[in-house]
Amino acid sequence: MRIRWAVLGILLLSLWAVMPAAAGTGDLSSIIESFVTKQFPEAHSHFWVVNATQWQDDDEVVIDLNTIVTARGQAQTENRFLLLIVAGRLEAAQNIPLDAAVDCQPEQA
Repeated sequence: MRIRWAVLGILLLSLWAVMPAAAGTGDLSSIIESFVTKQFPEAHSHFWVVNATQWQDDDEVVIDLNTIVTARGQAQTENRFLLLIVAGRLEAAQNIPLDAAVDCQPEQA
């Protein structure tokens, strides 16, 4: 019985130690929130939704992002962006049409 508890404890400890490494590129939600607030500084309110993510490498991810922004006294506007995050930093952002099909796959050599 003690061996079973020891094995279970070691397994849980090893899984707990590996979990923080899964994110890889820093705090993605903070990076996205920072991008949206810089992109729309006059917004009264905003929210964003991640449509899809595609990991290109261990520290590189492309994010398909929708934003809904409300400016003071105006109707909500919806925008769509592709964000490239490398090593925890936003390296590029591209505004794309809302109805565009996005292929975030790595290039084939």
